[in-house]
Amino acid sequence: MNVPRPFGSDDGDETVFDDYDEFRPDHEPEPGPFLAGHDVLEGREHAALHRLARARFEDNGVYDMTFGYNLARLNLDRRHEDAGFRYAREADDPTVLRAEFTPTTEFCPQSDTLTVAAFRAWNDDPSLHEFDLVSVRVAPMHQRDVAINGRLEQLEEQFLETGEVTVEDAAAGAPGGTDDGVDDAPDVGGTPF
Repeated sequence: MNVPRPFGSDDGDETVFDDYDEFRPDHEPEPGPFLAGHDVLEGREHAALHRLARARFEDNGVYDMTFGYNLARLNLDRRHEDAGFRYAREADDPTVLRAEFTPTTEFCPQSDTLTVAAFRAWNDDPSLHEFDLVSVRVAPMHQRDVAINGRLEQLEEQFLETGEVTVEDAAAGAPGGTDDGVDDAPDVGGTPF
């Protein structure tokens, strides 16, 4: 998918990015409560899965428009060492992957849209990976984690019932498309990043 990159590119300054084949724990977000008690992926297994995330996000246009790159690249961006995705195999069912997204700030206005898009990207064609379900949540450090995770739980339930994630499902997570009465954008001056 060819997505415009107004603020950057996936071919940017390599001195600030780790390689997709590397796993550097000090450059990854700490696994949060959604991954607690499950088999958190590290080392080569994390790197292999994250390369797959990059491909799934590329195919589905999951881009962080602030930074102008594929969202999977956030894990590699040394300027944001505590942001990105961590993964775990569910303890009771290894066919379920848990993916927890930690945004760059607690008020990141894109977190709702990005996590819904990540959910769609992972689950739109489960034949492309070994998991029956990839369950996505935003880390609790985000100011709207309860509302965002509630929406993700609803999408997950619908996916488990129907086997499909539709475009209409994703549109519900877009800014302005929420039905919880809360605007995704914070009321602060300047850019939130």
